[in-house]
Amino acid sequence: MIDLQVRDEIGNILAHSAGVSWDESLVEIDRADLPMIAGLCPYADTIFNSWQRPMLLEELDRLPAERGPWVDRVRAMCRTAEEESHRYLWFVGD
Repeated sequence: MIDLQVRDEIGNILAHSAGVSWDESLVEIDRADLPMIAGLCPYADTIFNSWQRPMLLEELDRLPAERGPWVDRVRAMCRTAEEESHRYLWFVGD
């Protein structure tokens, strides 16, 4: 499981959500087509800033509907991050 967090610029956790259930289909994502999602790693942290979040959201829209509820959680956390400046969306691996 990759947890989702919204953090401010000094690292304070402002919001937390159950994240992405890692499965092999995420490994098979085409890096050329979905580079933001393909960059997720279950063993490391991945951070999206205000310039990268719109690209991530665009990629989420292109995923098949059967991907699961994690897609909606990521969208919700992106909205939380967009509420103020200097907020980052963190995918926290184990």
